[in-house]
Amino acid sequence: MSDNEKQATRVVGEVKWFDPVKGFGFVVSDEGGPDILLHANVLRNFGQSSVVDSARIEIDVQETDRGVQAIEVLRIDPPIATAANTLADFADLAEEDIRSAPLEPARVKWFDKGKGFGFANVFGRPEDVFVHIEVLRRSGLADLQPGEALALRVIDGKRGRMATEVCAWENALGKGLI
Repeated sequence: MSDNEKQATRVVGEVKWFDPVKGFGFVVSDEGGPDILLHANVLRNFGQSSVVDSARIEIDVQETDRGVQAIEVLRIDPPIATAANTLADFADLAEEDIRSAPLEPARVKWFDKGKGFGFANVFGRPEDVFVHIEVLRRSGLADLQPGEALALRVIDGKRGRMATEVCAWENALGKGLI
């Protein structure tokens, strides 16, 4: 039986790690068993170029000659936010106010994972929007690429316009969020 004919199995688990530069990472199933390969192409088919470590994920997997591999991503839930990773800029804001900001279409200007921040531009607006790495992590993403299409929730913070949530454009469209 070829790999294409083998039965897919639904798995829920946690992202062990994912490296967008290497183009792959691994998922640990809640049921145990071997690590599951998550290839960048499978993640891109879901509409994301990265996923943060410890994110909850639902995938269809298939046993291959090279081990268990994800063949489709069905859902990604960001790790649970804690007080320890809440930005000081959001400390005075109610969670409802942050969540009620509309999602706006944007494109990544640049993002430096090593520095922990970058900027995006909302379509039709001239000013940059600050994107912090912790906002990415809380949104379930690990990195951004220049030119990548996003949907952002943006607030006017103490230091200018800041993203409070980042969604991959395809995911936001697919979920009817924009």
